[in-house]
Amino acid sequence: MSNSYKYIDPDFTYTDPKTGLLRNLQDITDPDVLLFVESSVVTKRLQELYENPMKIKGIDSLFKIHRNLFQDIYVWAGKKRSVEISKDGKQFFPTAHFDNAFKYIDQLIGEFKKISKNNKRNLAEKLSEILDNVNYLHPFREGNGRTQREFLRLLALEKGLRLNLNPPDNKSVYERYMKGTIESDVNTLTKLIFELIDTNENGA
Repeated sequence: MSNSYKYIDPDFTYTDPKTGLLRNLQDITDPDVLLFVESSVVTKRLQELYENPMKIKGIDSLFKIHRNLFQDIYVWAGKKRSVEISKDGKQFFPTAHFDNAFKYIDQLIGEFKKISKNNKRNLAEKLSEILDNVNYLHPFREGNGRTQREFLRLLALEKGLRLNLNPPDNKSVYERYMKGTIESDVNTLTKLIFELIDTNENGA
């Protein structure tokens, strides 16, 4: 996690005031251990979603994915954040207006579902628009990136397409993804997603 993230959390809702670490279900107090354990349990849960894909019904599915991925480590897995977050001086979506954002993202998902599975250009454009809005929403205290990448993968899968925004053997893909999300550059995200999506022979 980047040190440039800032959180307004005077009541220490999410962090232990002594260690500064996120409160976790395993009472881990060492940052390196927490990073390792979190990565391990999330990787395991991601594999489960690969084996048993979830149907994306709307924004609620984003919360379901987060709960699935982080249920072993955080008690607030799958719950919207109650603190404000900023990165490099840019504030993410304010919590007071979450409901309006949820409705808008649901609308975008509905539009995506209406696009023909053969129209990859339009699918890529809509996926990047959804990604840009979900990233700006940043609804969780931690784990937003991993959750939204899985959310996009599952949406693409519903159209019989494969999409991996963080391939282990291609660092440039992740760098372009980060650039597109940080700068809210939908064109960069569209180009990247269009290049990445391909037909899933085992797709739905």
